[in-house]
Amino acid sequence: MSKASPPDFHSGSDEGRAVALHYPRGQRIDPHSHEWAQVLYAVAGVMWVEVGHEAFIVPPQRAVWLPAGTVHSIHMMSAVRMRNLYFPERKIGHLSKRSDVFEVNGLLKELITTIAEGENESDEKYLQAAYRLTVLELARAPRSSLRIPLPDQSDRRLDALCRAVIENPSIALGFEQHAAVAGASVRTLSRLFRSQLGIGFSEWRRQVQLAVALSQLAEGHSVSHIARSLGYLPSSFSDMFRRELGAPPTEFDPGETLSEPLRTASGPRN
Repeated sequence: MSKASPPDFHSGSDEGRAVALHYPRGQRIDPHSHEWAQVLYAVAGVMWVEVGHEAFIVPPQRAVWLPAGTVHSIHMMSAVRMRNLYFPERKIGHLSKRSDVFEVNGLLKELITTIAEGENESDEKYLQAAYRLTVLELARAPRSSLRIPLPDQSDRRLDALCRAVIENPSIALGFEQHAAVAGASVRTLSRLFRSQLGIGFSEWRRQVQLAVALSQLAEGHSVSHIARSLGYLPSSFSDMFRRELGAPPTEFDPGETLSEPLRTASGPRN
């Protein structure tokens, strides 16, 4: 397992470090960790981020919080303009000790991009103040509930099936077809889904579909294009989207935070 340290952690502001990077569609960054806590953010593009046994879809309305030492991998689902911040432990003691996904409002976006794109040009006092305000905003930011459970790789058949669905979550491919390719019976894989992921195949695939759909909506794709890419008629896709998230895809505003439609889904939870 590699340990990556993109910025120089031994020079610069006492409050943190930043880096601005560009990646092409399809590029993958293998599992690695950092010695400092990280805010993983893309000002443009969509990332698929895996942390432990969970995956997060990360469009520009979201960012990932990674405590120091958290092993993670990244797949660029589109061309990505990445803007990352890194914080020493002594500066973020009150923030979460586990990885998390949070919504990025206008202020937080401006803070991250201003720091990452102008760190070498800003005066030190301004930079330190911007880092401190960013930490305050991180503590207040709403958390996203849309997480995709992943298998623990103890069974290659389940892992192969899940990877195949992630690559192509269309309902045009049924469970039986995926099971045949994975080399296991539907009954065996159904049991593995329940024991490892806690949900059935259909529900798990819907989570992948919703994550992909939200990201494509954030990129400006039409509802009809997204529906057909996932194997749905537009009306059927809209019904599924509304049923799962509480609002139709036509009401999704890529300029708003992704938490807005999610708050109305299924009412309050205890």
